Amino acid sequence: MEILWVLMALVMLGFVLLPFLRRRRGMIEQVPPGHPDAADPANYGFVRQEELDIRMPGPDQDLLDVLDLVQHTQDYRAASQLLSGTESEGELRWQRVQAFAGAASLELQQRPGGVSETPGGQWLRVWRAEAPKDAGGAAVHAEFLVQQAWRTSTPGTDEFRIIMEEARSACADAALLAPGDPIPYIVELSVARGLAYTQAEFEQLWLQILDRAPAHMGAHLAALHYWCEKWHGSRAQATSFAEAAAARAPQGSPLAAMPLFSVFEHLPEVNLVSSFYQSEVVTKAIHGALHAVHSARPDDPMLAHVRHLLVFFLVRSERWAEAMNQLINVDGHVGALPWTLSADPAAEFAVYRALAVAGYEANGGSPATLLR
Repeated sequence: MEILWVLMALVMLGFVLLPFLRRRRGMIEQVPPGHPDAADPANYGFVRQEELDIRMPGPDQDLLDVLDLVQHTQDYRAASQLLSGTESEGELRWQRVQAFAGAASLELQQRPGGVSETPGGQWLRVWRAEAPKDAGGAAVHAEFLVQQAWRTSTPGTDEFRIIMEEARSACADAALLAPGDPIPYIVELSVARGLAYTQAEFEQLWLQILDRAPAHMGAHLAALHYWCEKWHGSRAQATSFAEAAAARAPQGSPLAAMPLFSVFEHLPEVNLVSSFYQSEVVTKAIHGALHAVHSARPDDPMLAHVRHLLVFFLVRSERWAEAMNQLINVDGHVGALPWTLSADPAAEFAVYRALAVAGYEANGGSPATLLR
């Protein structure tokens, strides 16, 4: 009898969960032609899931070419040349530093090395050894240590603290090599979060960044993490920080989208209530981000970050046409929030893309009507 009750419970649970799971993944099988769930993203020229690039939020062919060369030859010199030719105050150099550090970190994770095997990321160690005065290499090394701490150890443990302290020293070394460069201080923002800097320590660090690059959005996003309640701040502090950044954003700056990133940082772990995404707070943040997208330069490196987060919120808000307009501008690259929080960023992005296509077509949209 107990077995019978268990089987009945499982059947009932299936009736409750299956429709939600099918809606969540957009994978209802054997649907009739014309049904919204039969919509095919390929009809819009979107990239196949297995071909999505998870390394960066948007295209940077110079970076891709150099990354491929460095990883193939294990020679760091092309990376050094690319960074030395990239404006230090801009967003692009910060993204390239992150990309090189991330590539070395992933290589090491995949090939930790052994008696007869060279560990992955050896080119970065050679870079630091052969060119200790190279500011680009120093910045990449500092970011590499930060990424290693978050990837391989648990916050609060001795191992985590030791790696973060090493990263802190590496940031100081990088700052000495390039006094006007904001990047060593931006890298240290992650150290501040990991080592629980006091508010006074953090504000002193933040002033160093504002003196060098006051409108740097990458820096603002890193600082926002510090203020979030799950680390050292509070929801009110994070909201205030994001709104202040948006209010003082220069014309055409993607900083106007900061409130949307703040909302995302404080989303409930599980929220199945669609009305939340149509609330005044979320709607206002979406409008700010849309304004940022419409006013920013087309080649702004941070534009893709804003568009990716807009896809997430617009799909959740069931604003299908607007979500599709963002998708056509970022499809192909998924190395950005919120997808990078998933174990499989490409799969997570593909789910939202499929939902956007299905919702768009269910409301009369088609490839022919999508504005490009």
